[in-house]
Amino acid sequence: MKELTYLEAINQAIDEEMARDKGVVVFGEDVGGDKGGVFGATKGLAAKYGDRRVFNTPIAEAEIAGLATGLGLMGHHAIAEFQFADYILPAVNQILSETTRMRYRTGGDWTAPVVFRTPYGAGVRGGLYHSQATDKIFLGQPGLRVVTPSTVYDAKGMLKSAIRSEDPVLFYEHKRLYRMIKAEIPEEEYLVPIDKAHVIREGEDLTVISYGLTLQYVLKSVADLAETEGIDAEVIDLRSLYPLDKETLIKSASKTGKVLLVTEDNLESNVMSEVAATIAESALFDLDAPITRLAAPNTPTVAYAANLEKEFLVSEEKVRQAILDLAQF
Repeated sequence: MKELTYLEAINQAIDEEMARDKGVVVFGEDVGGDKGGVFGATKGLAAKYGDRRVFNTPIAEAEIAGLATGLGLMGHHAIAEFQFADYILPAVNQILSETTRMRYRTGGDWTAPVVFRTPYGAGVRGGLYHSQATDKIFLGQPGLRVVTPSTVYDAKGMLKSAIRSEDPVLFYEHKRLYRMIKAEIPEEEYLVPIDKAHVIREGEDLTVISYGLTLQYVLKSVADLAETEGIDAEVIDLRSLYPLDKETLIKSASKTGKVLLVTEDNLESNVMSEVAATIAESALFDLDAPITRLAAPNTPTVAYAANLEKEFLVSEEKVRQAILDLAQF
């Protein structure tokens, strides 16, 4: 076992897959050379594999997505990095109109096995253009997988699985987690599925479903409330934002009868809206309380000012109170 940060796990996953498969290439803004990306996720890879497999691109996200798709069609497994999730917007047409539909439009003759990596999330004073969660734009697009790891173990194992997938994958990495969390993970190779939710903690009183940074708040709050209030909460890491692992979600909701959905995204029209609909549709008569959502307010984006960003963000205190309120319903 070796202790790694979330960021180091990402780097190690790419390194191992590049060593395993010479068709894996990495590119994006500032990912090559000595820098290795704005957060250092690809640091050291250009020196190890050369600038034909790890290279910089112009500041042109549509071109990055188009190049990745073309390389996929030619047999490569491309890893394309968007410097921030906010910057992915110019590439939406390429991703949705071309990459996502390639297998379907050709009757399976062509595939575009691409991983689009991008850091997302607030809490780092990134302001309007470096804090958004853009996943809701891509959810519900058959042919495209949207995933996000919430732990160090999953960061490595899910990225390796995504790189090997024959489907295009949008791989969201919460930037606050890069250096915030550490864990010991196996030194031998392992993979984590990219289509399954993870029941991290089993419980009987209620179910809390979350992902990313807010999952860390959930785990801390649940541990505290178990000790101080005797609340036995089940915790599920969503992991696969699309498609959803509906079986796991419905099973847990039916067992506990109470469900809290926690996301950093705006309250309206996010992935938890679909989770709520799924549970209501299939487990309504097993519920003992309304499905509860905890999310950010419906403001256009995250403010730069520290006090406004704090007000926007879901916090550990807000999570704890929401769990307590639902348990007492």
